[in-house]
Amino acid sequence: MSVLNPTLNSIRIVLVQTYHPGNIGAIARAMKTMGLNELYLVDPREYPSEEASNRAAGALDVLDNATVIGSLQEAIADCTQVFATSARKRNYTRPQVTAEEAAGWIQQNPKEKIAIVFGRERMGLSNEQLGLCQQLLYIPGNPEYDVLNIGSAVQIVCYELFKHFGLHRDDLEPADAQAESEAFARQQDLDRFYQH
Repeated sequence: MSVLNPTLNSIRIVLVQTYHPGNIGAIARAMKTMGLNELYLVDPREYPSEEASNRAAGALDVLDNATVIGSLQEAIADCTQVFATSARKRNYTRPQVTAEEAAGWIQQNPKEKIAIVFGRERMGLSNEQLGLCQQLLYIPGNPEYDVLNIGSAVQIVCYELFKHFGLHRDDLEPADAQAESEAFARQQDLDRFYQH
């Protein structure tokens, strides 16, 4: 059995108000395929669901261990760096990175607790939800039509993470230890600071 770099275990996938339960199952499968297992569901329309279980195939463990929570703030409270995903670049004052660049940033900051947040299928994340995140993650595509299905988007992001942290085919050894980094504040501490 292969052993993945423990850094993958510090990465949380957060789905906000997912509409189609089948997408939740497909995302659990995408995550397990790439070695991720921490799934948070913020106010899903329908969960648990037989459709989600059917689409999860061999990843029922990821699906069954998913944490269902009421708000995005709760889902990211213990995280130190939160990436919001968007289908397009926006007028956003925080760093905007591709999925590949985000994976590189995470690799260079191995002590951080990471959340990657995906919004509703139809309209993505609200401006308020984007404001809770430190970086905007996007997947470059055809400028005339660059909108992905949420399951496909999660698969691409998880693949980029696996490329940085998963087993390398050459040596079948876990990825090398990453460089030291400064610790960032947890999201709940930032919220308290802003309230103060």
